[in-house]
Amino acid sequence: MQKRESKTNAMRQLDTAGIAYTPLYYDLGDRVFSGEAVCELLGVSADESFKTLCARGERNGVAVFVIPVSGELDLKKAAAAMGDKGVALVPVKELKDLTGYERGGVSPIGMKKAYPTFFDETAQLFDYIEVSGGVKGCSLRVEPEPLAAFLCAVFVPLTME
Repeated sequence: MQKRESKTNAMRQLDTAGIAYTPLYYDLGDRVFSGEAVCELLGVSADESFKTLCARGERNGVAVFVIPVSGELDLKKAAAAMGDKGVALVPVKELKDLTGYERGGVSPIGMKKAYPTFFDETAQLFDYIEVSGGVKGCSLRVEPEPLAAFLCAVFVPLTME
């Protein structure tokens, strides 16, 4: 595990909000970057580790979807959650401009703009979940309910069955 000397924007926002978290650092080395590889390094289940995806609705613009690393976003469920007819994932080349984060380090916390945010309902099954800390090499372990409340997020079904 690598050490970090400075806090990420996501950490600073959680500190300001008084939300407890534990930073988890990892170094993928030569491994292919994937959520599963990160889970393996951190020794956590791919069901309790969550990835952050951005999608754009046909009418309602950009929204954020936080789903288990082990899952796949169901675009119909995502569209229904945000009250839109259809959604498509935001192209990787647009992520930095929209969120302030690079691919592989997109955190639901501390984006450039507060987009509507939706957590897969399974997040409520765990005492703690892991989300990106805002940079590759850092995840944050945090309680899902306070995090969702801070982000004004809603718990809904989002993954393929």
